[in-house]
Amino acid sequence: MHHHATAPAGRVRRRAALAAGVSLVVAALVAAPAAAGARPGPPGPTRPDPTRPDLGANVVVLDPSMPVAQVQAAFDEVHARQVDAEMGTGRASLLLLPGEYGTAEQPLHVRVGYYTEVAGLGASPGDVVVHGTIETYNRCLSDDPANPNCLALVNFWRTLSNLTLDIDVTGQDGCRSTANFWAVSQAVSVRRLDVRADPGDPAFSLMDYCTAGPQYASGGFIADSRFGDVVNGSQQQWLTRDSEVRSWSNAVWNQVFAGVEGAPDDATFPDPPYTTLDTTPVSREKPYLYVDARGAWQVRVPSVARGSRGVTWADGTTPGRSVPLRDFYVARPGDDAARLDRELARGKHLLLTPGLYDVARTITVRRPGTVVLGLGHATLTSVRGAVPLVVADVPGVVVAGLTVDAGPTRSPALLRVAGTHHGPHAAAASRRDPITLSDVYFRVGGPHRGSTDVALQVDADHVLVDHTWVWRADHGVEGFTEGVNGDTDRWRTNIGRTGVVVNGDDVTATGLFVEHFQRHNLVWNGERGRVVMFQNELPYDPPTQADWTKPDGTPGWAGYKVGDRVRTHEVWGAGVYVFNQNNPSVVTERGFEVPRRPGVRLHHVMTVNLSAGTVRHVVNDTGAQVDATNTGTPAFVAQYP
Repeated sequence: MHHHATAPAGRVRRRAALAAGVSLVVAALVAAPAAAGARPGPPGPTRPDPTRPDLGANVVVLDPSMPVAQVQAAFDEVHARQVDAEMGTGRASLLLLPGEYGTAEQPLHVRVGYYTEVAGLGASPGDVVVHGTIETYNRCLSDDPANPNCLALVNFWRTLSNLTLDIDVTGQDGCRSTANFWAVSQAVSVRRLDVRADPGDPAFSLMDYCTAGPQYASGGFIADSRFGDVVNGSQQQWLTRDSEVRSWSNAVWNQVFAGVEGAPDDATFPDPPYTTLDTTPVSREKPYLYVDARGAWQVRVPSVARGSRGVTWADGTTPGRSVPLRDFYVARPGDDAARLDRELARGKHLLLTPGLYDVARTITVRRPGTVVLGLGHATLTSVRGAVPLVVADVPGVVVAGLTVDAGPTRSPALLRVAGTHHGPHAAAASRRDPITLSDVYFRVGGPHRGSTDVALQVDADHVLVDHTWVWRADHGVEGFTEGVNGDTDRWRTNIGRTGVVVNGDDVTATGLFVEHFQRHNLVWNGERGRVVMFQNELPYDPPTQADWTKPDGTPGWAGYKVGDRVRTHEVWGAGVYVFNQNNPSVVTERGFEVPRRPGVRLHHVMTVNLSAGTVRHVVNDTGAQVDATNTGTPAFVAQYP
């Protein structure tokens, strides 16, 4: 096992109201890393061949002409390396050139481990077809045969995109033949996935019900995808955006749909706790690599949409612009930040190949329209307290597919979107072409000690945050010993004051997952903010109530804080969870703290006790208390005020 023989208790004990008789599973979509075969020719004055980019050793490029066994072996090799490598340094991207993979006689059975991306290289999802399954299973975290503790609660950091999955369970045994299992938790993104499944075919299941219990799961995110039957099962919360589903089985605490054809009705909230928006207020799909008809590699940068619904690729290519890969600086692990900063200043876009990048000096994105795209969960780590990434207040910048890690020296922030508020002309440009963060994740602690005042700070206006997990780690391999699971050491050492601070106006977040920070997890000071789906766990580790009391004497810090002067703000589908494992007597006054004004509106919000600690109210002084007497039973507020 990877350093912890038992799962972190909080994630283990979550009570998930499993739907009885959930027996269908929906196929998980996996995208494959690029193959090492793409090597440039001998050095010379000629330009690099645009059809054979060298993306380094951590990218595997697969070709449909390869024998199925060779493709299967490539996936198996990466999975074997990454299946238990939660706190490891490995990163991988498997990229599939256009064509078909697997056959009816020999389907592919792909499993996706940590820090692994599987992606098709077609201009549309239909250009790459995988016959078989693309899956992630529960991990069993205990060696005790009586209680193997099998769950998906720590199945983080994986990506599946831009392909068609023709679910074929031939060769799978028993229970495994009933679904395509995608049992995941936070920082897992499914985009541009087309699941071919007729009624009665195996489902796409977001839980793994084939192992021993408790089978809990805490995801998750789907966008711009088309599914048949989806089994939610034990998934505590989920956001599905701008997609199609034939059916969705059930909800647990906070299942949110925005712009989804076939989404369940939410009229009887909280029974079940669905939140359904007919359209998404503003969206921009994540950039993706593809190979054009001439074999040249491009990055497609989708356009912004307002009031979006359904997939972007139903009627042809996703609207947007294509940028040739030759216009990118292709970064390799070990490249220093000064080099990356220089390439951006020269006008290059940035493609970060999988691996770890130490950042001792801030990388600044200054030019409008710049794309910074990470493959295989490329990770920027702060060195000596640097802010790893700053985005200037210019329109059209897109940052996607990155993880930003705190280092042991405290940083003021890990990613800052700078604000200048310079006049109506610039504001109009930013509104038309907003700075967008897609699948950008943040981590404080875990693999090593880490500290930051703020993880993500958004000072610019009109920014779009599409799917983030901002995580002050509740477990790791740092060697902490004092307190439950080392929590007292963790509280004092891994400083993370605030997860996300939004000071800009007209900022929208779709899929905001923020966990375990030591003050407010989210502070929203800007006007006209909109959040579609928020998930938070308060910190597990305050040693005493004094450590978790505001200066004015209020017990604890609300997970979701809207600034006192804000006049307009709206959130749909939001939950704050408590698990004070280090000191169960700790009390938090409220999960959400907002000014009581008609323009500040909360729809479908909840709190829940995961097994220790107390939250007295849901919003301000409204909503029931959750504590050890009602563990696993949420307190809901349907509308506030």
